Amino acid sequence: MTVAVTGASGQLGRSVTARLDPADVVLLTRTPENLDARGAQLRRADFDDPGSLDAAFEGVDRLLLISAHDLERRAGQHLAAIDAAKAAGVRHVVYTSVPNPTPDNPAAVVPSHRETEEALRASGMAWTMLRNNIYAEFQGPVVAQARAAGRLYTSVGEGRIAFVSREDCAAAAAAVLTQDGHEGRAYDITGPEAIGAADLAALAGAEVVPVDDDAVVAGMIAAGIPESGARVLTSIHRAGREGFLGNVTSAVQDLTGTAPRALRDVLVASPSG
Repeated sequence: MTVAVTGASGQLGRSVTARLDPADVVLLTRTPENLDARGAQLRRADFDDPGSLDAAFEGVDRLLLISAHDLERRAGQHLAAIDAAKAAGVRHVVYTSVPNPTPDNPAAVVPSHRETEEALRASGMAWTMLRNNIYAEFQGPVVAQARAAGRLYTSVGEGRIAFVSREDCAAAAAAVLTQDGHEGRAYDITGPEAIGAADLAALAGAEVVPVDDDAVVAGMIAAGIPESGARVLTSIHRAGREGFLGNVTSAVQDLTGTAPRALRDVLVASPSG
């Protein structure tokens, strides 16, 4: 069985492929010159160049479609990849989505994920959705900044988020790519517990300072984050506040046989944590 991984030069893609037998893997990336194949096949695949996808997906049985980064364009990019995968005879697509990609979820990342999931369901190919929660690794700088200031400014309120290690997301993806029986399933990939603002502040030895979304946006802009990015990140805070990110599941344990890492353990292992 031949497995292909899009975005193979990214952090998640590299972590997934490190867990696969290179003899069975096709690495797909826009910049193959920047990636060491390490025994796997290496092919160029650019979602903005549909012609590159025909050859990229040739002979592939299972495809890991790692979501693209550009929120304005990625739904169209994903749909182009789905169409090309179907035309190439790919049998099963595994997609990295988000928890609760429903119309009422306020996170700005949700609409493109929902559109992609709908396209996969309508494609006629087998599919599996890996709805990865927020990466625990992203909280390293948050905790470091709170530790330095003695305060954690947040608009999450009483909401909780089931932060998950990127490595656990990669392990879950590798398991689904190499096992049978996951067709037509959507898995919430989460850490072992849902973390609230007080829990996060305690890791930093800081106090929680509740603020509104506008204040969070302003603070991010002051820290050098572009306004568009700040608003996307703040929409995720709102999703946490409104309960869309707090569900904890046993999916990592069930899929990999290993318990997911706790946020504290991830941050201890992170240089910025």
